[in-house]
Amino acid sequence: MRRLIKKIDGKKLLFFLSIMGPGLITANVDNDAAGITTYSVAGSHYGYALLWSFIPMVFLLIIVQEMVARLGVVTGKGLSDLIREEYGVKTTVFVMAALLITNLGTCAAEFAGLAASLEIFGVSRYVTVPIACVVIWFLVVHGNYRTVEKVFLGACIIYFSYILSGFMAKPDWGEVARHTVYPTFYMNAAFIGLLIGMVGTTISPWMQFYQQASIVEKQVRIEDYTYVRWDVILGCLMASTVAFFIVVACGATLHINNILIHTAEDAAMALTPLAGGFANILFAIGLTNASLFAATILPLSTTYTICEGMGWEAGVNKTFQEAPQFMGLYTGLIILSGGFILIPGAPLIKIMLVSQVINGILLPFVLIFILLLVNKKRLMGPYVNGRFSNGIAWGAVVILVFLSGALIVDVIRQVLA
Repeated sequence: MRRLIKKIDGKKLLFFLSIMGPGLITANVDNDAAGITTYSVAGSHYGYALLWSFIPMVFLLIIVQEMVARLGVVTGKGLSDLIREEYGVKTTVFVMAALLITNLGTCAAEFAGLAASLEIFGVSRYVTVPIACVVIWFLVVHGNYRTVEKVFLGACIIYFSYILSGFMAKPDWGEVARHTVYPTFYMNAAFIGLLIGMVGTTISPWMQFYQQASIVEKQVRIEDYTYVRWDVILGCLMASTVAFFIVVACGATLHINNILIHTAEDAAMALTPLAGGFANILFAIGLTNASLFAATILPLSTTYTICEGMGWEAGVNKTFQEAPQFMGLYTGLIILSGGFILIPGAPLIKIMLVSQVINGILLPFVLIFILLLVNKKRLMGPYVNGRFSNGIAWGAVVILVFLSGALIVDVIRQVLA
């Protein structure tokens, strides 16, 4: 009997490992260069004051990722495909245009992260960025994209150095606990913008399209959805834990010494308790991996999403003649986002931060479509959303719209003043 149980459990484990991937990859790729920078700035500028935001963000992240995973499993279709079928071409064009603009900024942020990480070693962005653009294009178009994806995912283990550094920095755990439980809020553009940026980098709009497309590609049956849900939950918890400790590490090493982040070298100091004099090297390796990981996935994901939504031919195995929109859009994203970073004097840290604020502003509009779709009985049958998920998600939409409005009003007020 025990042998039978072990055999069954072993089969379940192997099956889970075969399905596992979309949740873990989607969540971890979101700890990209822009994400690491946003969390680092939050810790260096405000110490532990923003730690409380991780509690609602983790709940929202799991709920949103679970909704799109369920949409993918039940319908067998991608998110942009469903938006076109349910709401028409005009609405789809609007959503895809907004996503393209937002993702172009995030793609630029990934190349900014790559440039910043290698400038630590004195390598010019005018060398690294063009080479990276060419290498990424050829890897995806002529190489094995899935193998590259797994290599970068494996290298994400470097992110755990922030957890170790957070402990070794010996923060005041009483203060950490207090700020995690009791919210701190400042009604000014800098704080609100950073809070929106943290939400935008934790729950990026593009993640939802990528996650659902990955689930559909796996062709998971609804009977096996439990495994997909656990993949989503584990990925969200892993990514959020790393993000939490990035803020703790930066708060304990930078904020306490009144060090603000203006360059990658400043951010690298957060790893000093763990790596000592090698902190710059460890940070540069981690940021380079994060940048390349996201710069490989994001342009491709964006291109697939838009082509799916518009009904265009898509595929990296296609030629320019067979899929002109797909190949042209993918190539254009790489060239434009990389080229933007080559503008003399382009502020790398600000580019990464602003891109995530834009993500946060767009997020509620993407959430509205997800919520409308996942509550359609005709589409989802018995798998429509429950009251709890609806309450959390709709509440997040209202709060994010309010925060975005407050940020815009405050910025306009400062400009007029």
